[in-house]
Amino acid sequence: MERQQDYVLRTVEERGVRLIRLWFTDVLGRLKSVAITPAELDSAFSEGVQFDGTAIDGFSRVHESDVLARPDATSFELLPWAQESESSGRMFCDIHNLDGTPFEGDPRQVLRRNIDQARELGYVLMAAPEVEFFYFASGDPADGPPQPLDTASYFDLTTADVASDLRRRTIHMLEAMGMPIEYSFHEDSPSQHEIDLRYTEALDMADNVMTLRLVVKKIAMEQGTYATFMPKPLNGVQGSGMHTHLSLFRGGENAFHDPDDESGISTTARQFTAGILRHAREITAVTNQLINSYKRFAETSEAPPYVAWSRNNRSALIRIPVRKVGKPESARIEYRALDAATNPYLSFSLLLKAGLRGIAEEYELPEATNVNLFELDDRQRREIGIEPLPRSLDEALDVMEGSELARETLGDHIFEWFLRNKRAEWAEFQSQVTPFELERYLPQW
Repeated sequence: MERQQDYVLRTVEERGVRLIRLWFTDVLGRLKSVAITPAELDSAFSEGVQFDGTAIDGFSRVHESDVLARPDATSFELLPWAQESESSGRMFCDIHNLDGTPFEGDPRQVLRRNIDQARELGYVLMAAPEVEFFYFASGDPADGPPQPLDTASYFDLTTADVASDLRRRTIHMLEAMGMPIEYSFHEDSPSQHEIDLRYTEALDMADNVMTLRLVVKKIAMEQGTYATFMPKPLNGVQGSGMHTHLSLFRGGENAFHDPDDESGISTTARQFTAGILRHAREITAVTNQLINSYKRFAETSEAPPYVAWSRNNRSALIRIPVRKVGKPESARIEYRALDAATNPYLSFSLLLKAGLRGIAEEYELPEATNVNLFELDDRQRREIGIEPLPRSLDEALDVMEGSELARETLGDHIFEWFLRNKRAEWAEFQSQVTPFELERYLPQW
């Protein structure tokens, strides 16, 4: 770490960096920032930057207000959009208490703690999300319903795909910040796009997801448009998810690969998958934290609300893709419920913890589900032992509240604050009269 800090100090001096932006997130996964000058950088590394934690949702209570932001030198990157006007860099921070101990309300510290526990068992969690989002002409509800920029669909490269330049510029910006991109393309719905990040360790990937969300929105704003990661912004078309590929590495090798298994999947992978399936309902309030997230589950599409796994069945919650020939490192599972409005630090923590519980307690993976679950009714799904994910945020919070695994993974501070915050959000929503109700009931009653 000291060597990395020296690299940052040297780069800041050599490149004439004028500002260093220290990034961190609140419990809901919203990016926060405080800027310091190069003169403060050395003390920031050695002492941290003190600020009032009560100003950040989910952080400190009034009687324990101040916390320290300690920059992680390994996350330093120059900000490409600021190099001409005022050269700037950024680093993600871990938040500490004033006595130097990790702060319980910091989502990044939660993921770091769970990753460290996995590392003690010899495992490293790798993640590769497929991030979907929409471009609209405006993001102001006062302008009426969201207006897509195109009418294109999957993989279209036509004059209808007017947002392709936005996506191209975004890709270049992300790569300039050291984030390798695997794929990018137009998604199924009008003005919907996807950027797939190349797999890396989970903590770095959570930082990358936060960076991607900022860059996508910034590039759109510069062009007079609006980008959103809202899971279901339009009626009648597919919503946006963040299907995430996961694998564990051990001793530099993929622990999910077994060359002697007919399908190439190890016992470790099966138990990890069984752990996520068993605890999926308990973690859904965090992996899908918006009221709107459950509108995405209500559609018959790429958002599987059923607790099942398969190899090629995209109506199942977890898919185990066929690994690439000659590439054992490609053995992985794909968790398909996540959406990009989640807090990635908390979601990755819960998925890791659920999977490790499966390994520790040697959960048995049930039989694969090879029928289209969307074509069955509730009774038929129950008959074959398939449970649904929670169908509303309210139900998801009820399930989460009784979860020992969720409390242990998140810690009491975040667990209790998250439940309080989301209960209040649900209560406010319940008291609102929606356009659907007005359109359906006002003329008739």
